[in-house]
Amino acid sequence: MAFMKYIKVFLYILIPLFLFNILISLLYYFNIIPTNIVNYFKLIMISIAMLIGGIYIGTKATKKGWLEGLKVGLEMIIILFLFSYLGFDQGISIKTIVYYLILLASSTLGSMIGISRKKQN
Repeated sequence: MAFMKYIKVFLYILIPLFLFNILISLLYYFNIIPTNIVNYFKLIMISIAMLIGGIYIGTKATKKGWLEGLKVGLEMIIILFLFSYLGFDQGISIKTIVYYLILLASSTLGSMIGISRKKQN
Protein backbone atom coordinates (compact mmCIF):
# COMPACT_ATOMS: atom_id res chain seq x y z
CA MET A 1 0.00 0.00 0.00
CA ALA A 2 2.89 2.36 0.73
CA PHE A 3 4.20 1.78 -2.78
CA MET A 4 0.97 3.18 -4.27
CA LYS A 5 1.31 6.26 -2.07
CA TYR A 6 4.68 7.04 -3.62
CA ILE A 7 3.40 6.37 -7.15
CA LYS A 8 0.68 8.97 -6.55
CA VAL A 9 3.27 11.42 -5.24
CA PHE A 10 5.33 11.00 -8.41
CA LEU A 11 2.22 11.68 -10.46
CA TYR A 12 1.55 14.81 -8.39
CA ILE A 13 5.09 15.90 -9.25
CA LEU A 14 5.23 14.83 -12.89
CA ILE A 15 1.84 16.16 -14.05
CA PRO A 16 2.49 19.79 -12.98
CA LEU A 17 6.03 19.45 -14.31
CA PHE A 18 4.68 18.37 -17.68
CA LEU A 19 2.13 21.19 -17.77
CA PHE A 20 4.70 23.80 -16.73
CA ASN A 21 7.07 22.48 -19.41
CA ILE A 22 4.43 22.92 -22.08
CA LEU A 23 3.75 26.46 -20.89
CA ILE A 24 7.41 27.45 -20.84
CA SER A 25 8.01 25.84 -24.23
CA LEU A 26 5.16 27.80 -25.77
CA LEU A 27 6.33 31.05 -24.22
CA TYR A 28 9.86 30.44 -25.45
CA TYR A 29 8.70 29.34 -28.91
CA PHE A 30 6.73 32.54 -29.45
CA ASN A 31 9.66 34.64 -28.13
CA ILE A 32 7.71 35.93 -25.15
CA ILE A 33 10.48 35.03 -22.71
CA PRO A 34 14.20 35.30 -23.54
CA THR A 35 16.65 32.42 -23.40
CA ASN A 36 18.45 33.49 -20.24
CA ILE A 37 15.17 33.66 -18.29
CA VAL A 38 14.10 30.14 -19.32
CA ASN A 39 16.63 28.52 -16.96
CA TYR A 40 15.20 30.41 -14.00
CA PHE A 41 11.68 29.42 -14.98
CA LYS A 42 12.78 25.78 -15.15
CA LEU A 43 14.11 25.96 -11.59
CA ILE A 44 10.94 27.64 -10.34
CA MET A 45 8.79 25.15 -12.24
CA ILE A 46 10.41 22.02 -10.82
CA SER A 47 10.53 23.57 -7.33
CA ILE A 48 6.78 24.20 -7.45
CA ALA A 49 6.19 20.65 -8.69
CA MET A 50 8.28 19.25 -5.82
CA LEU A 51 6.39 21.51 -3.39
CA ILE A 52 3.07 20.13 -4.68
CA GLY A 53 4.31 16.56 -4.29
CA GLY A 54 5.58 17.37 -0.81
CA ILE A 55 2.23 18.84 0.19
CA TYR A 56 0.48 15.69 -1.02
CA ILE A 57 2.80 13.33 0.87
CA GLY A 58 2.55 15.57 3.94
CA THR A 59 -1.24 15.25 3.99
CA LYS A 60 -0.86 11.46 3.83
CA ALA A 61 1.79 11.27 6.57
CA THR A 62 0.83 10.49 10.14
CA LYS A 63 3.95 11.99 11.74
CA LYS A 64 7.30 13.45 10.74
CA GLY A 65 6.09 15.07 7.54
CA TRP A 66 9.52 16.56 6.94
CA LEU A 67 10.99 13.06 6.77
CA GLU A 68 8.42 11.96 4.19
CA GLY A 69 9.22 15.02 2.10
CA LEU A 70 12.92 14.34 2.46
CA LYS A 71 12.44 10.77 1.24
CA VAL A 72 10.36 11.85 -1.75
CA GLY A 73 12.83 14.60 -2.57
CA LEU A 74 15.78 12.22 -2.43
CA GLU A 75 13.98 9.69 -4.63
CA MET A 76 13.19 12.35 -7.24
CA ILE A 77 16.76 13.66 -7.12
CA ILE A 78 18.11 10.17 -7.69
CA ILE A 79 15.77 9.71 -10.65
CA LEU A 80 16.71 13.11 -12.09
CA PHE A 81 20.39 12.39 -11.52
CA LEU A 82 20.16 9.06 -13.32
CA PHE A 83 18.36 10.58 -16.29
CA SER A 84 20.67 13.58 -16.46
CA TYR A 85 24.09 12.11 -15.88
CA LEU A 86 24.08 8.50 -16.96
CA GLY A 87 23.18 9.35 -20.53
CA PHE A 88 25.47 12.35 -20.77
CA ASP A 89 29.08 12.86 -19.79
CA GLN A 90 28.56 15.77 -17.40
CA GLY A 91 30.35 16.27 -14.14
CA ILE A 92 28.87 17.34 -10.85
CA SER A 93 29.42 21.00 -10.09
CA ILE A 94 28.51 23.35 -7.26
CA LYS A 95 25.66 24.64 -9.43
CA THR A 96 24.07 21.18 -9.72
CA ILE A 97 24.50 20.50 -6.01
CA VAL A 98 22.75 23.77 -5.16
CA TYR A 99 20.03 22.91 -7.70
CA TYR A 100 19.38 19.54 -6.06
CA LEU A 101 19.44 21.08 -2.58
CA ILE A 102 16.78 23.59 -3.65
CA LEU A 103 14.62 20.72 -4.92
CA LEU A 104 15.14 18.79 -1.70
CA ALA A 105 14.24 21.84 0.38
CA SER A 106 11.07 22.51 -1.61
CA SER A 107 9.91 18.91 -1.21
CA THR A 108 10.62 18.98 2.52
CA LEU A 109 8.91 22.34 2.94
CA GLY A 110 5.89 21.09 1.01
CA SER A 111 5.53 18.06 3.25
CA MET A 112 5.73 20.24 6.35
CA ILE A 113 3.00 22.47 4.90
CA GLY A 114 0.93 19.38 4.07
CA ILE A 115 1.14 17.85 7.55
CA SER A 116 0.34 21.17 9.21
CA ARG A 117 -2.68 21.62 6.92
CA LYS A 118 -3.80 18.13 7.86
CA LYS A 119 -3.56 18.91 11.58
CA GLN A 120 -5.62 22.09 11.18
CA ASN A 121 -8.57 20.21 9.63
